[in-house]
Amino acid sequence: MAKARHKKQPAIRKKSALKKKAARRTKLKARLAAKALHDKRFPNESPAYRKARDKLLRAEVDMRRMQEALAAARRALPAGGAVPEDYVFDESADVVGVRRVKMSELFGPGKDTLVLYSFMYGPAMERPCPSCSSIIDALDGNAVAISQRVNLAVVAKSSLPRILTFAKDRGWRHLRFLSSAGCSYNRDYFGEGADGKQWPMVNVFQKRGDEIHHMWGSELLMAPADKGQDARHADFMWPLWNVFDATPIGRGTEWRPKLSYS
Repeated sequence: MAKARHKKQPAIRKKSALKKKAARRTKLKARLAAKALHDKRFPNESPAYRKARDKLLRAEVDMRRMQEALAAARRALPAGGAVPEDYVFDESADVVGVRRVKMSELFGPGKDTLVLYSFMYGPAMERPCPSCSSIIDALDGNAVAISQRVNLAVVAKSSLPRILTFAKDRGWRHLRFLSSAGCSYNRDYFGEGADGKQWPMVNVFQKRGDEIHHMWGSELLMAPADKGQDARHADFMWPLWNVFDATPIGRGTEWRPKLSYS
């Protein structure tokens, strides 16, 4: 019996050592989690502020990782459906004023991706959508940079002269504007409802050989939103709300963009 106990003791000691090692690892992880992520401090901040800010910062790091994971999953989507036709739009032309352009012609050399934003400005609307206009304000400012890597255009159902007149008045100078008045693009890709109501959809297409495939659409527009929230389907390219999110007043529930504040 004494020999049996003697044989068991090394195994017991080994098991105990493993448990202690695991406990030390757990404590180390806890200390690292509680440790500040950087050593910078703002003037006169309190310990309470720093504790709360570090907790928020860890959440922001997690969100950054989640955003990257979502972007990677979006890029990994299989090809969507081939477009049913080579849609023909109207766009501005220097000599003749208006020219017809096929969807396949919207792809520039060396760029196989096309981003189209559906601007809520239909023929029955007296004025364009203020929120869409706010989004396009931001897009126009970044259009030159965005167009270095992908093709970008804004599509509306109104006639081209009507679209261009508003764009000029608004000060938009860098975007490519298209009228879909003569084709079914808006209806097919959810920039328009069956009742003719316009919708602010973002769609991404990719050209593969001779075919154009739909790759992604901002379907958060169609998904149920939590109480007190908008769809937020285009927030990724709309800095307005992201700036408000960083402030004590937040987005609020009453304020909305206007076409003019004067």
